[in-house]
Amino acid sequence: MAPMMRRPRLPYVQEFKDRHGKVRRYFRRPGFKPLPLPGLPGSTEFQEAYRAALDGAGGKIEIGIDRSAPGSVAAAVASYIASAAFVALADETRRTRRNILERFREKHGDKRIAKLEPHHIQKMVLDKAATPSGARNFLNTLRALMQHCLLVRLIKIDPTIGVKRIKIKTDGYATWSEDDIAKFEKRHAIGTKARLALGLLLFTAQRRGDVIRMGRQHVDNGLIRVKQSKTGINLQIPIHTDLQVILDKTPSEHLTFLTTAYGQPFTAAGFTNWFRERCNEAEIPNGLSAHGLRKAACRRLAEAGCSANVIGSISGHVSLRELQRYTAAADQKRMAATGMATVTKAFPTGSGTSSVKPKRKV
Repeated sequence: MAPMMRRPRLPYVQEFKDRHGKVRRYFRRPGFKPLPLPGLPGSTEFQEAYRAALDGAGGKIEIGIDRSAPGSVAAAVASYIASAAFVALADETRRTRRNILERFREKHGDKRIAKLEPHHIQKMVLDKAATPSGARNFLNTLRALMQHCLLVRLIKIDPTIGVKRIKIKTDGYATWSEDDIAKFEKRHAIGTKARLALGLLLFTAQRRGDVIRMGRQHVDNGLIRVKQSKTGINLQIPIHTDLQVILDKTPSEHLTFLTTAYGQPFTAAGFTNWFRERCNEAEIPNGLSAHGLRKAACRRLAEAGCSANVIGSISGHVSLRELQRYTAAADQKRMAATGMATVTKAFPTGSGTSSVKPKRKV
């Protein structure tokens, strides 16, 4: 198989012709398993496979994996990471679980996976009580690991059954206000990468992981096509007129609208850090993030009178429970305004003074 003369522009991509003359492309990065890249460069199929490969979809080449004791935690983790179920996870989920599992393997790798009992795992969860979200992610990851271990018969009983979660008392990511959005827009003019990032987040109501994958190839006849990495849902979202202006005035010569200083696609973590710096420049409070703009988009839709189903058709939420909170808040605001206007009309009192005259003293 003779290699092609043209060198691919994308890092770790090797392109060659096989013995039948068919062009094949592989992602080959030192320390990672090679992965085939389907489709043509620039296509949605190719881009999604390339992004997954960058995030380690094929898994690392585990040095010494053959020497891991059969039935050990280390062997179980390696088996799960190499499984089809793990590779099929959304990029962000896969990255989070890999980090958790690597720390778990480092601490308990030589122990027998079958010896784990519920009280062991409950203690591990409670030890993370100071960070409730971290404790929940840890337990979710261990449950997925144990499901794999049941499937490959490394264990007979799932030790995570009955383990209690740490309760999270929070409203989640803070929603951007209109004042916050205006401050960011004032600092970052149309034509800048920062304004483009804000526009894509605010006018598509998508997660950061999906926004950083968007490119010109996803725009068609006034719509932007999105396949959500977390849910797998395919969406066709009409492009807001303000977003269209931003796209028209922002140069883009790459597979994705948003790129690093080196012209490469962002990773989710890299985008978060970069966008936080742009927020700092606009003096946006630390509690506000890219995900808060997704919530602001949903808030705007609710305040415009859209139902939870309509909002979900844009945001792609699988559960409407969160969206119903937006619509309930918007309905309360509208009804309160209507009620106050009605009572003011029915009982005019001038400049806020009572219409009831006080009794004269005798």
